[in-house]
Amino acid sequence: MTNSIRALLGQEDIPRHWYNILPDLPKPLPPPIDPETKAPVDPRKLEVIFAKELVRQEVSTERYIPIPEEVREAYALYRPTPMMRAVRLEKALGTPARIYYKYEGVSPPGSHKPNTAIAQAYYNMREGVERLTTETGAGQWGSALAFGCNLFGIGATVYMVRASYDQKPYRRVLMQLWGAEVLPSPSDRTAFGRRLLKEDPNNPGSLGIAISEALEDAVTNGAKYTLGSVLNHVLLHQTVIGLEALKQFELFDDYPDVLFGCVGGGSSFSGLMWPFYYEKVKGKAPKPTRFVAIEPTACPTLTKGAYTYDHGDTARMTPLLKMYTLGHEFIPPPIHAGGLRYHGDAPTLCLLQKEGAIESKAYDQVSVFEAAALFAKTEGIIPAPEPSHAIRATIDEALECKRTGEEKTIMFLLCGHGHFDMKAYDDFMAGRLEANDYPEEAVEKSMEKLRRLYPWIETLPY
Repeated sequence: MTNSIRALLGQEDIPRHWYNILPDLPKPLPPPIDPETKAPVDPRKLEVIFAKELVRQEVSTERYIPIPEEVREAYALYRPTPMMRAVRLEKALGTPARIYYKYEGVSPPGSHKPNTAIAQAYYNMREGVERLTTETGAGQWGSALAFGCNLFGIGATVYMVRASYDQKPYRRVLMQLWGAEVLPSPSDRTAFGRRLLKEDPNNPGSLGIAISEALEDAVTNGAKYTLGSVLNHVLLHQTVIGLEALKQFELFDDYPDVLFGCVGGGSSFSGLMWPFYYEKVKGKAPKPTRFVAIEPTACPTLTKGAYTYDHGDTARMTPLLKMYTLGHEFIPPPIHAGGLRYHGDAPTLCLLQKEGAIESKAYDQVSVFEAAALFAKTEGIIPAPEPSHAIRATIDEALECKRTGEEKTIMFLLCGHGHFDMKAYDDFMAGRLEANDYPEEAVEKSMEKLRRLYPWIETLPY
């Protein structure tokens, strides 16, 4: 064990391969289903909206996929990212636990999202694509895609959930500085958006709605679509986080007993967890690490959702995906952790939850901001609301170690800074935040609609 509080790697340590979890899952991943034919979707159909190489990665069974040198060169703008030991937080808590965090807020957009945005922009550029469309919740993904598209000379159109568009105007400015067009969703740009605005001019939006608009735009206007979470190719690009963290734990001469990460769609948590999962299932890990996904009580997919097939978007343009879901028509309360307001989760992550390979827990946003404030006061970094959920879980685990005297090693992913979230912290300090607990009636209404639409989904052999 070292006394160092920071583990830094050199540019030569940027991973040369992404890790793909598909060959190491407990069982085969249920395939996407075409709701009209009730049969698995031919991956080639996805090439209408995605770059061909990304479709290939989506279904690949190769354990390691090479990272192009052009992508590694772009990663070098901010990677490898630092891993820190939170000694001041440990002291404030009086815990015998050792707390570490991997900090992705050093990227130009301020989050982990460029790890896949750069890759997706690169592959689309190589295939001659001139414009990409996407959705964004709190703005981290939209910022990252604008950044990646700017690097490779591609246009970007971002549909930003209206609640976040209003709460976080400087995220919009950042995207526009990098050349992206940013629209509040629902918008008047698409037929689906216009219909929703006619029904409710004050619709706060959701990621499901924004996905529908971005897809409609891409299909209608000859662009390609990208997304920042959920699908396999997105999550594997994020494994640069965990692959670096494994090397950094070697520098610390330590290894985690428990690993926490926030979950909206699952990209940051999976990016950290997948490489540690591989070590665990292959018998290479020195400890039986626990993996715990943390989500908001306002949108508790893993802790309250049903494990079933559902659409990834509100307008039902995507295939059906097997995941924990609150129903594709569910619109969560407009909490400040906008990146954690998706109605479902990554199918790979959901399979791991179903098979007991990971755990999950939910917190309300008041307790989350209390943890974020303590972290800011002790470690100096103002965390984004999303990873503050993992900080809350980390603090609770450390306090339990204080009670029992156990010297655990706790790891969490600080997947972004909160410099664009000052309105959230202002609301917290002024006592204006509400807990926003589980909206049970809204979820039941959404799930009932799903059951009426597809009464046969429970009979699928997957």
